[in-house]
Amino acid sequence: MVANVALITGAGSGLGYQTTLELNKRGWHTVVAIRNLSVRAAEVAELKSQLQSAELFSVLDLDLSNLHSVKKCAADFLALGLPLNALVLNAGVAGQHGETAQGFELAFGVNHLGHFLLTELLIEKLCQTDNARIVTVASRAHRHASSGIDWNDVQRPTRSIFGIQEYAQSKLANIWFSNHLSRRLMGTGVSTYALHPGVIRTGIWRHAPKWTKPLLSIRPMIDVQDGTKTTLHCILDAPQIETGLYYADSSVTKAAPIAYSLEDAAKLWSKSQYFCRAYL
Repeated sequence: MVANVALITGAGSGLGYQTTLELNKRGWHTVVAIRNLSVRAAEVAELKSQLQSAELFSVLDLDLSNLHSVKKCAADFLALGLPLNALVLNAGVAGQHGETAQGFELAFGVNHLGHFLLTELLIEKLCQTDNARIVTVASRAHRHASSGIDWNDVQRPTRSIFGIQEYAQSKLANIWFSNHLSRRLMGTGVSTYALHPGVIRTGIWRHAPKWTKPLLSIRPMIDVQDGTKTTLHCILDAPQIETGLYYADSSVTKAAPIAYSLEDAAKLWSKSQYFCRAYL
């Protein structure tokens, strides 16, 4: 019997790491996409040593801040000749300033645009796999982008002091992306889910200014094991009729009002296609 296959971005640590362990424990072939793979052999070896079935494990290099790398990662996955039951868009950055290789604001480029391109390049494979799923790790932080996305902001380096506004816009983009994608995939058997995993003890805010770390630690946090529960629910158990919806605590939950704008979601899709046009 052929194992189910999941491609998980950002699996070198945190949620992605734990999601990999949990799926592998359930007999899934986990393909992990990790940035700077050439210098992270020790991390990969540690992850592999924790797996229940090390033979059901593959590793790909992926730098979501460079669309060239995203295109190569998609080609490398297709070269494996595997089905794709779940595409888990987990990787993300927060509180880090800068821009991507193609000049997009870093959080938007990594958290949304790189994942958008990866999905587009693998959509045919997903459609060829029965009951495939696309699971996007968003955040309740999208509520801080109540005015939507500033299209000028996403095409220049991070401007806010803490990067919170840019992060919020990228997380809103995650929800719009998942919702719009669900409508585009109607009738294909592929379902999509966006989720808030909880406020978790991971290193995602490690690039925030040092003096902000005590403020961030004030918030009540859950551990990574609990944080993977909603991701696993969306991969394994969420009904297909709930495609396109937003989840927290392993159930459908209400997002911010702006997240339900079909017009804005369609505009994000159109803009993303334009931004990625040279790689599609």
